[in-house]
Parts: sequence; structure tokens; C-alpha cells
Amino acid sequence: MSKNLKIGLFGFGVVGQGLLDIIQSQNLNLEIIKIAIKNLKKKRSLDKDLFTTDKDEILNNSEINTIVELINDADAAYEIVTTALKNGKNVVSANKKMIATHLKELVDLQQEHGTSLLYEGAVCGSIPIIRNLEEYYDNELFHALSGIFNGSSNYILSKIFNENQSYNAALKEAQDLGFAETDPILDVGGYDPKYKLAIATAHAYGLFVNPDAILNIGIQNLSHHDIKYAREKNFKIKLVPTARKVNKKDIVTYVLPKLVAKDDFLYNVENEYNAVTVQAAFADKQFFFGKGAGGHPTGAAVLSDIAALRYDYRYEYKKYHSENGVKHTEDILLEVYLRFADEDLISLLEFDNISERYSASEYKYVIGTVKLENLIKNRDLLLDANVFVAYTGRQIYKQEQVAENVYAEELAAN
Repeated sequence: MSKNLKIGLFGFGVVGQGLLDIIQSQNLNLEIIKIAIKNLKKKRSLDKDLFTTDKDEILNNSEINTIVELINDADAAYEIVTTALKNGKNVVSANKKMIATHLKELVDLQQEHGTSLLYEGAVCGSIPIIRNLEEYYDNELFHALSGIFNGSSNYILSKIFNENQSYNAALKEAQDLGFAETDPILDVGGYDPKYKLAIATAHAYGLFVNPDAILNIGIQNLSHHDIKYAREKNFKIKLVPTARKVNKKDIVTYVLPKLVAKDDFLYNVENEYNAVTVQAAFADKQFFFGKGAGGHPTGAAVLSDIAALRYDYRYEYKKYHSENGVKHTEDILLEVYLRFADEDLISLLEFDNISERYSASEYKYVIGTVKLENLIKNRDLLLDANVFVAYTGRQIYKQEQVAENVYAEELAAN
């Protein structure tokens, strides 16, 4: 039998209003008791008594049994969510930065206080990827997780490649439509998909990765030279987060632009849509697709979590509790396209191999394999130098490469 949920809502922006629209259009066994906002003077269509600026009016209200947190401020969201869990209230959140940064602590708080925190809307909008990783793939030998996790950057890239818009024109259009913020660096810089990747990695592998340990290089330095190169090679450029098991115990994670070929599922994912590709030992490759930006798609994911709480649903974190011994690694070589101006940067990155080099008065690029740890170490320098980096899709795990070389040498010796 479903529970009657009495909801305290924090935040009434695009997602909050989208959630309310969906709730009002459905006959659901739930009620919004109070909504916390910043500005009481702003004109709204709802009864003013429904709103408050005092968070404690919600957090300390014994009538409210469910908190829905939809604000942008990660620090404030952390205080709201942890207080609610400690007060015995279940929580639904869409704050990917807060969740990714504090996930291990939040898991422990749920267990300690017998409460539930659900956050499907924090990862890929309307795509139910967290629930699938928890339920469908809980016993799978999971190989890789990648996709398009940010609708704003994908909208910009779609306009560039499909309509020949400039980067700045596409960005402005995304901002005008509400897909990108006034300061878009969280989206175009790859921070937003990095937080989402950290959350997904916890459910895919049972591994909590600090977002600061994940390389993120975005599309902010994309130029017409890079677009021309991709078109000449029949690629599109997509911003792709990746988590991959490179041996039985090591997981590698990164967020990079990727040169996507026509036979890749991601090639035809356009505009504000998100997509997730998963590879597993028994299910092989599977593809999830849905809207990732906008009030109603994310609001629908939030509502799905709210509905699940009516039946006392909670994430079990089975892979984490199984103590499978997986760990995060940077011990990998990635093949990248790197467009640059300063030759010293190539020496600084210590490329393991360069397979292609181009130099003209307008621009220069190389294609070669480079250590992930060197990209991480020099990330800020590359961005400041207006370098553009794109992953080609090829990677080499160094320890496996060394083992193969040793084996080959032993065969040769015999």
C-alpha cells in the first residue's frame, strides 16, 4: 500500500515549476505542504501562504515526511539534505554537485537513520539510468559506461555541426532557451557531466570517486579549425564522460570531447537530448536515450523518485557493500587529437606516440597517445593556452601493455 507523502519543496525554478506542473496534471497520493524560496516578493500564481524563506519551517515540520531539494547552491543543498536525513525525512534531490561530492557520507547517513535519498533527476534528466544500474545490472560484470550527460553542451554542438552556427551564437541560443546558464562553464567546461559521472560510477561499480579526481576538459576552446577537421574525417564532436574497467580491479574515469564516428550510437543524439551507453559481460552493449535538459524532463525524473518513496524504495548500493576491491586509476594511455599553438606543450605532455602531425600558419594539431595523468596534471595550462583536446576513442591500459610486451619478449627469447 502506498504512503501519503507530505512534501516540503526547496527551490521553485525551472525544475521545481516543471515538477509542480506534472503533479497538478496527475491524480497522485501526495501533497506539497510548503515551498522554500529566496524572494517572497516575486509574483507567483500560487497562494503566497504556500511559500517561505525559512528552511526550518520545512525541516522541523513534523507533518512533512518528504523533502524535495531542487536548488543550485551545493553547500546549502548539503545542509538541507543532511539535516532532513538526520530528522528522519526521506529526500529527493537533483543537485549533482552536492551528491557527487558527499555521496559516501550520504550513503552512511541513510543507513544510520533508516532514511532514503533518491537522485535520478541529478544524472541524465528523464533517463532512469541510476535505477537501471541499481536493479538491472546489480549482478553484472560491468565493463563501461559512457554517453552524453549534458544537454546544454550537446545543444551547442548540434547547432554548430547541423546548422553551421558559430560557437558563440549556439551558446547564446542555448542560454535564451534556458538550457545553459548565464555563466555556462559548468556545462561547456565539463563540470556538470563530471559530477554526474561520479554518481553513475558509484552505482555501476560500487566505487566512490571524488569528482576532483576526474579529468574534465570541455568544449570551451572549440574553434572552427577543430570543426573543419572533424567534418573532413566524417566525425561529429560530442562531450562524452566515460567510466571503464581496464582490468579486474581498476576503473578509469574522464570527461573529454570525443570524435564520434557515424557508427557510434552517440552520433545521432542531438540538441538537448542525453544518452547513456553501457557495456556489460552478459547483456553486452545497451543504449538509453531521452531528454536531459528542461523543466519537464527533469521534473518527471524527480516525480519518479517521489513516487518510489511511496513504496519505501531505497538504493541498496549492493556493489559497494559487496566490497569488490575496485579502485580508481589514472594508469592509462588515451589517443587524442590536440590542436595547439605552442610546440613546448607537446614536449610537456610527453606523448608516448604521435601518429599524425599537421602544421600550418593557421593552426597545428597532433594525434597521439598520452598518459591520462599528464592530461590531469597540465589541464589548466592547456585550457589557458586555448588548446582543444578530443579523445579519438582508443585507449591503452599501460600495465596490460607492459605485460603483453614482456610476454612477447619471452616468446622471442625462447
